[in-house]
Amino acid sequence: MTHRSTRRTVLIATGAATLAAGCSKYGDNSDSGSSANASGGQELAKTSEIPVGGGKIFKDQKVVVTQPKKDEFKAFSAICTHQGCTVSTISNGTIDCPCHGSKYRIADGSVAGGPAPKPLPAEQIKVEGNSIRLA
Repeated sequence: MTHRSTRRTVLIATGAATLAAGCSKYGDNSDSGSSANASGGQELAKTSEIPVGGGKIFKDQKVVVTQPKKDEFKAFSAICTHQGCTVSTISNGTIDCPCHGSKYRIADGSVAGGPAPKPLPAEQIKVEGNSIRLA
């Protein structure tokens, strides 16, 4: 008895193989290159590197860390909610996107101006001593 492959069989097999390959990269972080501590968070910066009333953009991690008031640190996604550009500057109390002029407040990520339809999503950080880490 001969078994012929149908188009459906080939598509299902290809899809399953692609899914397995894509998921496998999330299973093991041993070669991720991040400097993780015991709690698993990557150090982003020292608290002294984040100016009061300003912040710093971490493009590789796609995170913005701000310090709206002394010793109050916040973190947000660095991806603009308008069309997905990475924000580029922080000035005058706002996180600014270079693509279409959207601006977000450093205190809460809310929209301060531009075409952005919603706030920057909050990101989780831990401040331990003088170290700011991804949570």
